[in-house]
Amino acid sequence: MQRWHQTIGRIESIDFSLAARTQDRLDHLTKPQGSLGRLEELAKQIVEITKNDAPQIRNKVIFTMAGDHGIAKEGVSAFPPEVTTQMVYNFLQRGAGINVLAEHVGARVVVVDMGVAADLHPHPELLARKIGYGTRNILYGPAMTRDEAIRSVETGMEVFEAELQRGVDLAGTGEMGIGNTTPSSAIAAVITGRAIEDVTGKGTGIDDKTLAHKIDVIKRIIAANQPNPEDALDVLQKIGGYEIGGLVGVILAAASKRVPVVIDGFISGAAALLACRWEPKAKDYLIAAHCSVERGHKIILDYLGLEPLLHLDLRLGEGTGAALGMSLVEAAVKILMQMATFQSASVSERMDR
Repeated sequence: MQRWHQTIGRIESIDFSLAARTQDRLDHLTKPQGSLGRLEELAKQIVEITKNDAPQIRNKVIFTMAGDHGIAKEGVSAFPPEVTTQMVYNFLQRGAGINVLAEHVGARVVVVDMGVAADLHPHPELLARKIGYGTRNILYGPAMTRDEAIRSVETGMEVFEAELQRGVDLAGTGEMGIGNTTPSSAIAAVITGRAIEDVTGKGTGIDDKTLAHKIDVIKRIIAANQPNPEDALDVLQKIGGYEIGGLVGVILAAASKRVPVVIDGFISGAAALLACRWEPKAKDYLIAAHCSVERGHKIILDYLGLEPLLHLDLRLGEGTGAALGMSLVEAAVKILMQMATFQSASVSERMDR
């Protein structure tokens, strides 16, 4: 766990030392004070995270991690498990929603096989980092071994650090894994302490009967595994997923390098819960792209104290919401850096200043 401890040890508290100077610049741009709302707050957050009062967003990178889940065999999803493999190939052929939206906002997508239950064909844009061929069925015991849980997180860290060599100014999280809303709901219930019914939704679009079955399955999962809510590694090992662990690693590694992280939907939110349980300081490096229609997502965001940028009724995952959120973060930075001040534009300021 040397990489793990070193990475977490590098995560610093944000000291807000540049906040006053950034606010002063924003207040002198050619607009009424505060008139760009959340964009102004985002600009300040990026300055504070990066410790750079002249930030630039050149490289936006979405980490889309894929893994299968043994629990998918229990009828908790509207889609069969083989869709995970099929969608990874779709990502690589650039035919998925994440590909379209990432191209739209100028982000690159890093596709990682963390635990797909098939041998994928080699592809120059696929990172083969398989921990196992899908997690075990968590209805009957832990999802993975302790060593596998550690490896999943450290693999996420390694993937981020390798990509950092190409340049990462803004990271986004995404995932693919049929059945992964079930472990995410279990994680949300355990960490937040909320009722399973409150954090469990329809995932890929199941009907009410299947939802009731899913809720019952999650209750049995938690009873069978008894994860310790104070121990994030125990939670990940017992009821998590390889792709969820990978996203935890990306979040922690990005925070250790003072790179802002735009988190996507419900599964990314579950990973954020675990990352912040390991290191609470990581929360200040997170930007919530949106609040999905998955009912537990709002509970996660409220628990973490994150205000989503968008409300678009999204529930696709893959990093699609993160891509859209990244465009707003980049817009905020451009406002800060490219907009004229009253003085530079020779525009009169308000009379009561």
